[in-house]
Parts: sequence; C-alpha cells; structure tokens
Amino acid sequence: MNDFKIVKPFGPSVVKVKIPNEIINKLNIYIDEILKNEQKTSELDHGKNLVGDVTQEFKLERKIMEESGWGNFLASSCGKWIEFEFKKKLTKFVIKDSWVVRQFQNEYNPTHWHDGHISGAGFLKVPKNLGKHTQGEKKGNRKYKGGNLQLIHGNKLFSCDSTLSIEPQVGDFYLFPHYLMHTVFPFKNNDEERRSISFNAFINEEIYNVYSSST
Repeated sequence: MNDFKIVKPFGPSVVKVKIPNEIINKLNIYIDEILKNEQKTSELDHGKNLVGDVTQEFKLERKIMEESGWGNFLASSCGKWIEFEFKKKLTKFVIKDSWVVRQFQNEYNPTHWHDGHISGAGFLKVPKNLGKHTQGEKKGNRKYKGGNLQLIHGNKLFSCDSTLSIEPQVGDFYLFPHYLMHTVFPFKNNDEERRSISFNAFINEEIYNVYSSST
C-alpha cells in the first residue's frame, strides 16, 4: 500500500499518493512545450488568481488532463480515500481547476487555502539541493525546511501537532480538504526549478456536508 497512505497529523485526514511515472512524464513534456509558446503561456496564465510570489503559475487544459491520465488519477485517488475512510462511494467528481506552479530560489507561496471540496498538491520536478540553514546545523528537530510544503491546522497543544512539513519528492502527491491552510517555503542556493501541481474539485454534497441528513 505504498502508493496510498492516509495520514492523520491533526484533525482532518491527509492522503499521500504516488503519481505514476507515465503521468509525470506526459505532464512535464506538455509543460515544457507550453513554455516554448509565449502566446499559449499567456493564455493559460493563472498567477493573477493565486497568492504565490513565484515565477509562473498556469492552468492545465482539460485536454491534457484527459490525455495524460491526470484527471482519472485524481478521481480514482479521491474515490479510494472516500471509500476507505468514510465507507461511502464517490459518484460525483468534478475538477474545478488544476494548475502548475514554477518556483525558483527565494520565491514562496504564503499561507492560503483553496476552493472546491477536495484539493491537493504534489511534485513534478525538485531541485537536487534546496539549500541549508544560514546559521549552520540547528539543534534538536529543527530541520531546514526550504522548499517544503507545510500543512497547517489548529493550535499546537499537548498531544496535538498543528503542522505537517512535507519535503518535496518527485511523484509524491497529497490530497486534503480544501479549507486546510498551507504554505510553501522559499529555498536557496540553487537555480533549478521546483515544479508542483495542484487541483480543486467538487464531490457529492451529501458526502462533503457533514450536516447533511444523509448518513
């Protein structure tokens, strides 16, 4: 079950899945081709709708979501999550949008949340070296977090963590409720691209709405 893992770092569950290599390759080839076309890149620009202070953010076209298998992968992963944890069958899965974030050194994504019902974020390209602490190694569990995705929920209390810090690895993808706050830290000392992918989707209202009369 290495390709599907439910994590409960705090209240809401988070699901870690693996993007198949075939889909990663198809998406990266598509993205690299888009980058060669200034007009297309401009048409798909999504940065003005997002909070990131990064080089580039652009939406994926519906056609590539279908042809690459990305849409089916998201639907299958979310369906598995709902069935495994909530013992319900997902019959509605509508992708609102999916987009790519191209982040380079000293850029970041501030704390934010998403639209829809279910969201997710994962990694298509990761620099070999994301840098290190300016002051050298820190004592205790104070690891360098440059380039990390950090999920945030609630307060840090006794027996209760409030953050989940995720070191980027190509192919790792995390599903979570749309309202879960998260941020991406800047990295340094590297000119390579950190390329991530995200999405928002709507599911059955009676599953998402915990106050629904349906049980």
